[in-house]
Formats: sequence, C-alpha cells, structure tokens
Amino acid sequence: MHGSAGKDDAHSTPPTDRRSKLFPRVIASLAIVGVMVGLMIGRLTTPDQSVLQQVEVVDGGLLVWFNNEPKLHGEIVDGSVALLFEAEGKAQKGQLKLDGKDVNWRTRLSDKGLLLTLVAARPLQGEWVGKQLDDRWRLEIRLRDK
Repeated sequence: MHGSAGKDDAHSTPPTDRRSKLFPRVIASLAIVGVMVGLMIGRLTTPDQSVLQQVEVVDGGLLVWFNNEPKLHGEIVDGSVALLFEAEGKAQKGQLKLDGKDVNWRTRLSDKGLLLTLVAARPLQGEWVGKQLDDRWRLEIRLRDK
C-alpha cells in the first residue's frame, strides 16, 4: 500500500489549503461589532418616550403636561372632544365646570397611545394649543358650548 503523498498530483487527496483559517472569524467579528455599534447609535438618537405627567383643571378647560412633545391627533366627534397622544400615562378621570355645567374628562391607554376624551350632556367645541415651557410640554385645551 502506498501513502497519499502528492508526488504527481494524481491521487484523490485534495491539496492542503495554505490560507489562514482565521479570516472568516475576523469578518464575522467585524460584522458583530458593526451591528452592536449601529444599535448603540440608534439607541442614542431615538427620542425619549413622551409620558403624561399631570392633568390640571383650569377655568374653561384643561392643562395637560408631558415630559416632551408627543405626536397629537385631535377630533371633535359627535359633540365630544377626543385627543390621541403618542405617549404613555396612567388612566385618570375627573370633572370640570364650563358655564356652571359639568364636563367629564378621562384618559385611558389604547392600542395607539393615550386617549383623552372630554364629554358633556351638550355638544362641545374645543381648541388646543401646545407650548414648550421650561423642560416640559404643556397642552392647553379650551372648551366652549356648540
């Protein structure tokens, strides 16, 4: 029996690969490091989640305070005012007086964010204006009868 020495390259043993076996490991390590750096940069550039801090009842409306400006979608639906914020917060409810009559308000979490509704026994109209104050964001909601 003869050995598999490659004297004339006529044997079935493949030639030995003289390249380093570390090259694929180096490429894989660079890819992992690149992904991790990308995730860290993405985390640093993502804005903080908006959080409802407090709701204050004022004469003729509400003041709603957030830690930063949330995206807002507001509508007047069948005489009630509904505001949807892309924010987090706890469910709350309360009551305010408008021209001596009661208006109920409520915040609750929905699948699209935080929903604030203002409802009364009569149709309402509302206007809202947001403003940055100090390091917080305030939304002023003014109500009137329809």
